Amino acid sequence: MYAAAVILDPARRVNGLADSKVLTPGRREVLAGRIKERAVAWAVAQASVEEIDRINILRASLLAMRRAVEALKIEPHEVWVDGQICPDLPCPARAIVDGDASHKPICAASILAKTARDAEMRELHRRFPQYGFDQHKGYATAEHLEAVGRLGPCEIHRRSFRAVAVFFQGNLFSMAESLRSRGYRLYCEAMKLSSMTKRLDDFDDFVLLGFGEFGDLNNKGVKS
Repeated sequence: MYAAAVILDPARRVNGLADSKVLTPGRREVLAGRIKERAVAWAVAQASVEEIDRINILRASLLAMRRAVEALKIEPHEVWVDGQICPDLPCPARAIVDGDASHKPICAASILAKTARDAEMRELHRRFPQYGFDQHKGYATAEHLEAVGRLGPCEIHRRSFRAVAVFFQGNLFSMAESLRSRGYRLYCEAMKLSSMTKRLDDFDDFVLLGFGEFGDLNNKGVKS
C-alpha cells in the first residue's frame, strides 16, 4: 500500500495534473518528475503486506497516509485527504470524496503514489515473472487469479485476501494442476457473485496485493 503527500508551490505550476487513473503510465511518469522538481515538499510512504494482513487494508492505507504526511519536510497547516476517512494526524485534516479528480494537490499525490506502486510492480515482475505483476499491477484481474490458481500465491500476496486465504485453508496442492486451476476459478467466480450483495469486505475486491496510492497538503494532498 503506497501513499503520497504533496505541497504544491503556487509560483511553480505543474500543468496537466489530473486524476491519476485517467492518465497513461507514460504521462504519469512525466508529471511525477515535474511534481518532485517543483513542489514545496513531497513524500511517498507505504504499509507492508504484513501490516495489511495484521490490521486490514483500510487501516494500513491510513497508516501509509500518516507516514507520508509525517515524512514531509514542512509541517502542513491542513491536510486534504482523498476519500471519506482521514488518518490520525497532528494537524487538521479534511476528507474529500473524489478529491483526486477535483483538487490539484491530491491529483499530484495520487500520481506520485501510483508511479511508486508501478515501479514496485515492475520490480516484483522481475522477481516473479510468472504472475504478470507488470501488467495487472497487483489487482485481482482474471489473468492474475489464473496465475495464482495455477501456481499458488507467492510471498508478496497478502493472506487476508479471500482469494489467497483459501490456499491456506486446505491442501489445494494435493490436486493435479488442471483440477486445482479449474476448482480455483470456480471458487473465484462464486466469490465474485457473493460480493455483489456485499460489495466491499475491507477493500478485498480492490487490490490483491495491497498497493494503492494517497494527495496535497497545505493544500496538502494525501492520496493512497
